[in-house]
Amino acid sequence: MRTPRRPGPAAPVSPAATPVAPPPPKPAREPDRALKKQAGDPQRIAKLLARAGVASRREIERMIDERRIAIDGVAIETPATILTSLHGVTVDGKQVNAPAPTRLFRYHKPAGLLTAERDPKGRPTIYDKLPEGLPRLVPVGRLDLNTEGLLLMTTDGGLKRQLELPATGVERTYRARVFGDISQKQLEELIHGIEIEGIRYGSIDANLERRTGRNGWVEMRLREGKNREVRRVLEFLGLQVSRLIRTSYGPFPLDDLPAGYVDEIKQHDLVAFRKTLKD
Repeated sequence: MRTPRRPGPAAPVSPAATPVAPPPPKPAREPDRALKKQAGDPQRIAKLLARAGVASRREIERMIDERRIAIDGVAIETPATILTSLHGVTVDGKQVNAPAPTRLFRYHKPAGLLTAERDPKGRPTIYDKLPEGLPRLVPVGRLDLNTEGLLLMTTDGGLKRQLELPATGVERTYRARVFGDISQKQLEELIHGIEIEGIRYGSIDANLERRTGRNGWVEMRLREGKNREVRRVLEFLGLQVSRLIRTSYGPFPLDDLPAGYVDEIKQHDLVAFRKTLKD
């Protein structure tokens, strides 16, 4: 059995997490490339609004279809509308402010919450439980209803999309409590990827951390994050998953952030991280 690997040192975050939003960070010394691009460059309104943290691009397109977004009082008809700024743009009659510096937060999502703004079935969502006083945030990716752990949330829809894309290659780490028979050798085969019911999953670095009888913990590192990927792969191997925790996303670890709490990643650490991302 290989020696279990733990997420290494990561960009530091606020050590004392509290269920309230921390004060706005001081501006980074080096300007954010994404913010530079926003100043005067013609862009689609959906992209501008996403960067301003109004909603995801898909949600913005739906809002445009519902005629909830206007320029100088005239409803916008297409998300392909090109603008150089958000001057005069309103959403539900309210003026949209120019994009502020990008902010990124860690949220310890408890099990039992949907990663969604609302649920037609009335089930609780992360937005029902987030602490008050936070800016408008969108989640980076999703965690299933019964999956817990680290959920990054940002004010910048462009950053959200960049971190979610498989091509960006940001590593996610999960720990799964499983029941069943599995060997380290079987898990190591996942490094070559696996195909399940016609769906191809990329390379997964899996490690059997510890085992008591037929119960054990498995750590998995992957870069794609397809829908329910970890659960599907483990179930395909004949394992029952009783608990699934995301422990890191990129260089940012969950560490000891309590369930339900939020804290903010320091601005200089965010700027440094964005420099490492693939364009």
